[in-house]
Amino acid sequence: MTGTDGLYEIRVKQGSDIFRIFCFFDEGKLIVLANGFQKKTQKTPKSEIEKALKIKKEYEQEK
Repeated sequence: MTGTDGLYEIRVKQGSDIFRIFCFFDEGKLIVLANGFQKKTQKTPKSEIEKALKIKKEYEQEK
């Protein structure tokens, strides 16, 4: 994803439902799962991206 400062998206399909989980790498070895949601439209909600970026920032500050 462009413009999201190292944030990635994992896509999971269960039946006809699609779920997205935001994640990021910690020093390239550990994948940290941030937040997930059920995607109902083509466009990813900006609020979900902002929530994931906030979790990533808090994680990096507490490290």
